[in-house]
Amino acid sequence: MEAKAIAKTVRIAPRKARLVVDLIRGRRVGEAYAILRNVDKRASGIIEKVLRSAVANADHNLNLDVDELFVKEAFVNEGTTLKRFRARARGSASRIHKRTSHITVVVAQEN
Repeated sequence: MEAKAIAKTVRIAPRKARLVVDLIRGRRVGEAYAILRNVDKRASGIIEKVLRSAVANADHNLNLDVDELFVKEAFVNEGTTLKRFRARARGSASRIHKRTSHITVVVAQEN
């Protein structure tokens, strides 16, 4: 059995969030929490929140033992991009892409 949690349209670039997600994939939940607390990246707090939601879904909805859970899948997809403009020299403008992410964490019980 597996439980899933998704955070959509999170205001962080997918490239930056993938660096943190790659650290916890395949790890036990307790170990993943420890890694996320000690990683000095802004995405770690957001990913920890999604992981907590997935664990809560496993506990509350499926009655799985929290101590036996591990991160089966964790991935980041690209969300919508907010397009903004910044004034540049001589009256021109350049485009700024403010990227968003969809973060998915799936936890499963070890057999």
